Amino acid sequence: MLNINFFIMISTSIYCDSHVAEYIRSKFYDASVGAVRFPANLDVYHLLWDLLQKRPASASPIDAGNLVIALPDRREGKNPEYYNYLSARATKVLVGKLRQMMWAELHDFVDEGKHTLGRQFKDSIFIFMTRYGIESISEDALWKNYQRWRYKTRRRSKRAYHHKSKNT
Repeated sequence: MLNINFFIMISTSIYCDSHVAEYIRSKFYDASVGAVRFPANLDVYHLLWDLLQKRPASASPIDAGNLVIALPDRREGKNPEYYNYLSARATKVLVGKLRQMMWAELHDFVDEGKHTLGRQFKDSIFIFMTRYGIESISEDALWKNYQRWRYKTRRRSKRAYHHKSKNT
């Protein structure tokens, strides 16, 4: 007698920036389920689990988006068969977290490339884009984002200039 257990993964789709979707798919895509699956040890996994709610009767039964995400299925708590809906506000929070993940990794990667490996900034950005298959945003846009972040986080106040007069 053949006993086959089928594991059905429940998923949802969300819209996010194309470059963020490319990054997330490249980093977390699971071919066995045909969707992005976040490891349980990441904050985004727990955020997603917290944001899931029961699908309202007024909501469409099918979600649309450019990023398909496999829902967390834990032994206890929310059953994804029933808790499989992300509201507009929940989607906004999740997309913000995904965007933050991408930019934080880019900034860290570029800094490490420059200060540890001696790479040019643009070379590190090119390697990052190639590694994650990012094609929907330009290299210059990533470079400008890095520059804005660097200026904001490492801004130094100018020292005041005190001139000593000869008479004192």
